[in-house]
Amino acid sequence: MRIFSRKGAVGVVSVAATLTLLLAQPAPAAAAPLDDVFAKILVKRVTGANAKEHLDALQAIADANGGNRAAGTPGYNASRDYVAGKLRRAGYKVTLNPINFVQDWTENSPPTLSQTAPVSKTYVPNQEFFTFEPSPAGDVTAQVQGVDLTLPPTPTPTSTSGCEAADFNGFVAGRIALIQRGTCGFATKIRNAGFAGASGIIVFNEGQPGRTDPFPLDIGEWRAGVPMVFASFAVGNELAANPGTTVRLKVDSTLTLGTNHNVIAETRLGNPNNVVMVGAHLDSVTAGPGINDNGSGTAAILETALQMRHFPVRNKVRFAFWAAEEIGLLGSDQYVEGLSAAQRDRIRLYLNFDMVASPNYAYKLYDGDDSDGVGSPAGPPGSAQIEQQLAAFFDSRGLGHVGTDFDGRSDYGPFIAVGIPAGGIFTGAEGIKTPEEQALFGGTAGVAYDICYHLACDTIANPNMTALDVNADAIADSTARFAFNTTAIP
Repeated sequence: MRIFSRKGAVGVVSVAATLTLLLAQPAPAAAAPLDDVFAKILVKRVTGANAKEHLDALQAIADANGGNRAAGTPGYNASRDYVAGKLRRAGYKVTLNPINFVQDWTENSPPTLSQTAPVSKTYVPNQEFFTFEPSPAGDVTAQVQGVDLTLPPTPTPTSTSGCEAADFNGFVAGRIALIQRGTCGFATKIRNAGFAGASGIIVFNEGQPGRTDPFPLDIGEWRAGVPMVFASFAVGNELAANPGTTVRLKVDSTLTLGTNHNVIAETRLGNPNNVVMVGAHLDSVTAGPGINDNGSGTAAILETALQMRHFPVRNKVRFAFWAAEEIGLLGSDQYVEGLSAAQRDRIRLYLNFDMVASPNYAYKLYDGDDSDGVGSPAGPPGSAQIEQQLAAFFDSRGLGHVGTDFDGRSDYGPFIAVGIPAGGIFTGAEGIKTPEEQALFGGTAGVAYDICYHLACDTIANPNMTALDVNADAIADSTARFAFNTTAIP
């Protein structure tokens, strides 16, 4: 445990007292805005060296618990307790928010998929279709209904079947949803079908060369609560060609759920109707300790929280350390799903920090306004302003930055899905650094941003300490500014 001197403690109290007085009095016309004052103080206090102490602690936890900190393991529980303990001692209101994940899944016998009307036809299991792991057990006979299908398929994968809740407008609850692969993740399609009241789900491959046959696949998603399979394009096309076809769909499986916890820490002060959320996922993959992915984001926002604990913020700040991100964004998704409409409305914005110290890093800011005009669309209104605020920090230091899409691979996904503006920083994963990025950031073009992504070598030796130090400051800066001022957010 780090020991702070009495002189240091008095300094913190003095800063807090000064800010309290500033808040209570009208500022002179020439005075710096409070968010600017607060940001400069917090950036000075949040250091890469202090953040590395948390990385060292997470590495020690992994070393003592089988080499990883994955969901459902003692390593995750110890990581949770480390973070929660630090935050409680700092005076935050800390909640352990329970979430479920698949602990075990077994298929007991081959699945069944057969037409029963107007003709009889049985498809071959584990050849023409496979059970989606981890499908719940179920045996249902019902009409099939196609969902926004693209038939015949386009030359490139473009089907958006089932990607939006609106795709299910007109879907008759109790029918079996027939969905085409493409564009968004399988789990998104499954969730939307479940919300629409499907009694079973058939996803079929898209139809382009190389995307015709089914294959075994673990999508980590079970919450539709109905049997679900992945079929060939030929099967899906045949079922779609005959509206009103009735099929029998059966899955014989045993599904066991486990429980983990998100760590949610909230400032005691601040407007509860204007919440600034700052999040990072806490779990690693099973292959390794996950010190860059995502010990780096965890360490940076934890240190930001610890250093701002004495400041009288205007807006309530809520720090979230997500469970089970690596197996389908389960922690953040279940958290957002569990909020009432009123609770969602109180969240003014969400800042996400996942992998902020990649060894071959680039400073990537989530493209809130879709300024590049390609890939994923812009975030909800307010996301552009978040990107601009982060960009202003890097510009103030003469540091380059590039955009990165909201591609759904991290915990901002559930927030933007319900219209909450989001932004954040990402330094790259398995993607390859470009020559243009090498010119901006150094490092090596033609090599992955993180060659240890999801591998055992993502240890304390993996993160880049320069990137961690810069991004810890950027996180402190944005958190501080929004803690005092969200007027830029619509």
